[in-house]
Amino acid sequence: MRRSINDSSLIVSMNPKSPISEVYRLLRTKIHFASKDQALKTLMITSTQAGEGKTTTISNLAVTYTQEGKKVLLIDADMRKPSLHRVFSQPNHQGLSTLLMGQTSVEDSIQETIIDQLFLLPSGPIPANSSELLDSVVMRELLELFKQQYDVILIDTPSVLSVSDSVIVSALCDGVVMIVASGKVRKDHLKKAKEQLDHVNARMLGIVINKDVK
Repeated sequence: MRRSINDSSLIVSMNPKSPISEVYRLLRTKIHFASKDQALKTLMITSTQAGEGKTTTISNLAVTYTQEGKKVLLIDADMRKPSLHRVFSQPNHQGLSTLLMGQTSVEDSIQETIIDQLFLLPSGPIPANSSELLDSVVMRELLELFKQQYDVILIDTPSVLSVSDSVIVSALCDGVVMIVASGKVRKDHLKKAKEQLDHVNARMLGIVINKDVK
């Protein structure tokens, strides 16, 4: 069921010709050229800590991919403090958590959004064991299935330094983009976050400096 969007942060959809929208399209282009020798189908967007703008970034980035004709799946793997369902005004009574626990099917868990060709897999109810669910055979099998059904899969995760969830997911993705709030993040925190991702051989595509963080 498609619903309206009531989140003003989704500027690429609301005002596609704005300078900020162009910045998101530039990010999409840079991600593409960061790995010309390999198709990047699964991308994780994360940050070192909460409040750096990763959810806003991944939502707008997802819209830019649809604007070039791609079928996109947006996954909310932040099963501790989910927010993507609010951005797209969607329910969150089922989603990734219920799917990983075998309580719902793929068809029942993935939702259409008002953006054509953009689909959302919300987090679902907050589970007690999100790390274990993400680090499972079922999660790996789901991503392989999604790769066959979608052109691009974008995954929102908790911040790297808060819990292990994002490190687990990073090892399953073709690339990782780190969102960093300008003037807010300490260099040692950024270094520690990168070290944790390097430990699982995550492929860091780049760092986005976000200057407009609410």
